[in-house]
Amino acid sequence: MPSRRNTMKMRASSVMPCLLLLWLTCTCVHAECPAACSCSESHRTVDCSWRGFRHLPTGLQRNIQSLNLTHNRLSDLDHHLSSFTHLRILDISYNRLLHFPASLPRALWEINISGNRLRVLHKDDTAFQWNLRVLDLSVNKLERVVFINNTLPNLKALNLSHNKFWTVPTNMPQNLEVVDLSHNTLVQILPGSLIRLHRLAQFYLHANHFTMVSEGAFEHLQGLKLITLGDNPWACEETANISHLVLWTKHTSARVLGCPCHTWHTCGEAHMSRHFGTYTLSPYVFGTEEPSHPYVQAVTTHSWTGTSLLNTWEGSRSTKNDSTSEVSDSKSTEGPITPVDESTTISTTRRTTTLRTRSVKRPNQNLSRNTSSGRSGGSLYTSVCCLLPLVAVTLRL
Repeated sequence: MPSRRNTMKMRASSVMPCLLLLWLTCTCVHAECPAACSCSESHRTVDCSWRGFRHLPTGLQRNIQSLNLTHNRLSDLDHHLSSFTHLRILDISYNRLLHFPASLPRALWEINISGNRLRVLHKDDTAFQWNLRVLDLSVNKLERVVFINNTLPNLKALNLSHNKFWTVPTNMPQNLEVVDLSHNTLVQILPGSLIRLHRLAQFYLHANHFTMVSEGAFEHLQGLKLITLGDNPWACEETANISHLVLWTKHTSARVLGCPCHTWHTCGEAHMSRHFGTYTLSPYVFGTEEPSHPYVQAVTTHSWTGTSLLNTWEGSRSTKNDSTSEVSDSKSTEGPITPVDESTTISTTRRTTTLRTRSVKRPNQNLSRNTSSGRSGGSLYTSVCCLLPLVAVTLRL
């Protein structure tokens, strides 16, 4: 009998360290949301916007998929995010970044780095972003972007609006479907700049300094569905230089908004008694904003989500006339163009983006409160699950 008791004690003493290890493992697996942030129930979607962060917040799970750090005071994120290998969506807009962060995760689908202080995008900055679908570099101080051939093979949408470009960037990724270069100081399109963009469907060139473009500049854009040319100082009196552009706008199958040297809104449709003009800029989806220029009389949104971007564009092709507003023949080129679908239009002004982000703070705060209450429940659940093996072993003993 004593020997049996000794055997049971020895078994118990050998099992206890294992149970302790199991307990510690269960406790460590349960991850808390960073104190100053709000998280989804699974803690994989994290909102740390408007928190005044100067550094990346601590306590982030390594398996997060979406991270919102917009409207903080971040100035350097080099190598700080490389360990988040599951990250798909990164919003670091409206911070104090001077350059594109080094060593970003290669699994990213969407990067929003608008509203910072970038002056150049180097070729190595995006060289390994094979999965990237949407890149928003708007509202910076960019004068030059450099892309390497055959990189960014999955990039569908590129936003370079509200920067300081004077010429259309060359060597842009060949699978792009949406390019926004509006609100720059563009004066020319160099020969061959657009020759690789056979899939480009939406091209935004309004609010620049164009007086003319070289002959055949758009002839390689075989998939073009929409182009905006308004609010440029076209030299209409120089017939020899502008006539080829005017002729192209009359015969292209693409919708041309802001026709140079014409009085109707939609080029190539003068034979129609009524025009259907849509000013659907790149479909960003973060929140409602106001127009940044009189030419775009629209309530617009600003965000890049690859799924909504492609779905919206696909939908616009099939319901072109049904989803657009009517514009009469008598209106001039400089008149307002009002879109009907507010979820597919954009503005990139600082003020309106601020309004947008503030509008979503209340739900985020509620989310934070909900997740904080959920944490205690999750901790209790985790504790109970971890205790069950301990109880079972004890009963057996």
